[in-house]
Amino acid sequence: MPQLDVASYLPQFVWLVIAFITLYFLMSRMALPRVGDVLEERGKRREKDLSRAEELQAEAEAAEQAYDATLAKARASAHDKVTADLAAAHDRTEAAIHDLDQKLAEKVGKAEKEIGAARETAMASATDIAAEAAQLAAEKLAGLKVDDASAKAAAVAASGAR
Repeated sequence: MPQLDVASYLPQFVWLVIAFITLYFLMSRMALPRVGDVLEERGKRREKDLSRAEELQAEAEAAEQAYDATLAKARASAHDKVTADLAAAHDRTEAAIHDLDQKLAEKVGKAEKEIGAARETAMASATDIAAEAAQLAAEKLAGLKVDDASAKAAAVAASGAR
């Protein structure tokens, strides 16, 4: 085997050094700068993506704050509207109750007047009926004939009215 021949060590060593130096210069001048450029481009793109992500996150947070503010404003507006509607409904109900109270008071007053008139009519009729009953009783029991005016005066005196 030629690799084990001691006489060929020096030329093998020289070719090894030449090949190593050639590969070193090729790698350092051609391949490694390209790899460095790719790594640098990746680093720049990564930084750019990170800064864009931070911008988007800031925009998202601003949008969330705007959404929360709008939602709070809408809730407050809805609450105010419901409160106003409840107050208006309460006012309408109170007005309807007041009107109904007035109508009922008028009806009660009218009914009391009618009851008073009916009572007076009944009392007048009761006096007349009592006078007739007294006349009939006096005629049947005592055989006396009592005139209408005397019977009426006696009925009024007995009732204590008028």
